[in-house]
Amino acid sequence: MNEDSRADRRSPVGEPVVRADPEVTGERAAEAVGFDPDDPESVAEAAETVARFAAGDVGDEDNVLMLRGAAACAALVRGVGSYKAAAERAGDDVSVAFIRKWARVHDLPQAIRRQVAGGRIAPSAAKHVARLGGTDRYLLAWATIDGDLTVREVRSIASAVNDGGNIEAAVRDVGVELGFLGVRLPLDTYVELRRRASNRNVDPGTLVAEALDGYFADAPE
Repeated sequence: MNEDSRADRRSPVGEPVVRADPEVTGERAAEAVGFDPDDPESVAEAAETVARFAAGDVGDEDNVLMLRGAAACAALVRGVGSYKAAAERAGDDVSVAFIRKWARVHDLPQAIRRQVAGGRIAPSAAKHVARLGGTDRYLLAWATIDGDLTVREVRSIASAVNDGGNIEAAVRDVGVELGFLGVRLPLDTYVELRRRASNRNVDPGTLVAEALDGYFADAPE
């Protein structure tokens, strides 16, 4: 599975995918607003949204609106051609750094943005996840959820990795073991898993990994 190329792909802007999914945002899916970087009127709306976003009109606790602001940043950048031009279009109080970091949040893989929209990753933590590239972004995102990491811990890990550190070691330093995931199984499945693993003299996780590898190879995304 080529996670590096998938994770580095720029997320499309236009019709909202995550924010418009009722399984993620419930009734608020109907409120989702998209931004088309090829439509001058939509780019103008994105610029206004970014200006309000930068002014703090969006509450930090509202993950869905924070993702709307991130999408507006990404659309504005693509509509005008650069971070600098986007900042100028949005207004004097909007910095290049602000637009860059939130456009990167929009460019996080959809699987991660779904966790932001659902409230399992705070937008302020997502900004630091977005500082990483490739599979490291997934690893930090899942560690954030599994370890209930604080924004400060996420920021520290991202900084360590960007300074040349190893993601697994950086996550371990805050007490999270990558690859460890607790699951609840039906009792019949649990008994059979343990029985087969014991007969093969392997850890149950080995059989789970084998089964999932087969599933991922055959199942669509």
